[in-house]
Amino acid sequence: MTLSETHETETQDAARALFVELTGREPDGLWSAPGRVNLIGEHTDYNDGFVLPFAIPHRTVAAVGLRHDDRGRVRVASTFAEEPVEVALDELDDLFPTTTGAEPAVPEWAAYPLGVAWALRQAAADAHGHGFRGIDIAIASDVPVGAGLSSSAAIEGAAASALNELWSTGLDRTALARVGRRAENEAVGAPTGIMDQMASMLGETDAAIFLDCRSLEAQVVPLGVAEAGLAILAMDTRVKHAHSTGGYGERRASCELGAKIMGVPALRDVSTSDLPRAQELMDDVTFRRVRHIVTENQRVLDTVRVLREQGARAIGDLLVASHVSMRDDFEISVPELDTAVDAALSAGALGARMTGGGFGGAAIALVEQDAVTTVSDAVAAAFAASGFRAPALFTVTPSAGAHRDA
Repeated sequence: MTLSETHETETQDAARALFVELTGREPDGLWSAPGRVNLIGEHTDYNDGFVLPFAIPHRTVAAVGLRHDDRGRVRVASTFAEEPVEVALDELDDLFPTTTGAEPAVPEWAAYPLGVAWALRQAAADAHGHGFRGIDIAIASDVPVGAGLSSSAAIEGAAASALNELWSTGLDRTALARVGRRAENEAVGAPTGIMDQMASMLGETDAAIFLDCRSLEAQVVPLGVAEAGLAILAMDTRVKHAHSTGGYGERRASCELGAKIMGVPALRDVSTSDLPRAQELMDDVTFRRVRHIVTENQRVLDTVRVLREQGARAIGDLLVASHVSMRDDFEISVPELDTAVDAALSAGALGARMTGGGFGGAAIALVEQDAVTTVSDAVAAAFAASGFRAPALFTVTPSAGAHRDA
């Protein structure tokens, strides 16, 4: 059994044990969904652009069962929360939606699965016209929280997969991703796009998902990282971030302003050749935000082309250019992320960039398989020299998306 399989089994056991503790019986099943790493394409998703994420081995497991005592209540528990949260299903419409940036009506961890229950009922009610039985959900996860690896989408994907089956709502994976995004946007109040949910639902082994965030058309792009003798090193800075607060929403507002100035529905509709005109029309900050999105969209397209034509070894410069753009134009990096990227590159990484929404979280580096230890040691030493908290360093392999485990 591999280390990732051992972790998955431990997480399954933890979710099942919590469910039994909560209910006194075995769950009807176990469902899981992965976190994700975004290879390239940051903040492009809510601008109707392109992204290239892949699912990682780290997963969230939901042990779920229909309730027999009370058909109209939903109860959620988590190994990382002291107390369960229970509400009537009919009360969900009063709890949500939450104003963007506001505190959720329930503890934030509970807003993810409860938000999924709310959004899934709304998505399915018109089509199916039936009631929804009460449900118990117990959650365990080994996806690092606040690390930019989308622990939230993993919760949403696991819960949505379980409820979709137990409530017989019959939604496909893309529809379940939309349910997860609505939960995150309107129940949690985080103004994120749909990339994380789509990656968690659609992930495939040894492949990335090339996603058009406007049409939601998804193409599987083989990565061949291991075949090329490479590995992807995740470098969790342990600087926590929260999408529902602060800078993330400000960046989104700048993008919306830029699109309005350019007279287009979204920055997806602005090309690199339009940037000189954009610079004439915008203040410096808005222009730099726009420039990141426009050039990042192009980098995603270039990365997909290069992967198909030349393979994983040829994408390093695109990863570096993406990080520079996020650091200088979008200004979402932090010193720890820059230190991780710079140290990895200095130690021989082919490319490196921060991944996720920024303001903390993780970076990734594309490295030779036999240099993982060397690069890891260099990053750890650079953090120590800077007086930063020691990072968490681990390799990630493109993995399967959401599914039923048992």
